[in-house]
Amino acid sequence: MMWNGPMMGWMWIWSLLGLVVLVGLIWAMFRLTDRERGPAASASARRILDERYARGEIDDEEYRRRRGSLA
Repeated sequence: MMWNGPMMGWMWIWSLLGLVVLVGLIWAMFRLTDRERGPAASASARRILDERYARGEIDDEEYRRRRGSLA
């Protein structure tokens, strides 16, 4: 086998490309399954709270108290 031949450069490129694709797939998997945490979850909770307030399910005091606990 020729370890220092002209094809050695291509082997490194394909290995690096495969690693980048693998890391990208893992990142996408966590990104898609981790939607209920972080800022998106608090925005969703705030939206639900706003909707409940708009429908009249909760009063002003309850709305302010719950909104303060979300922040």
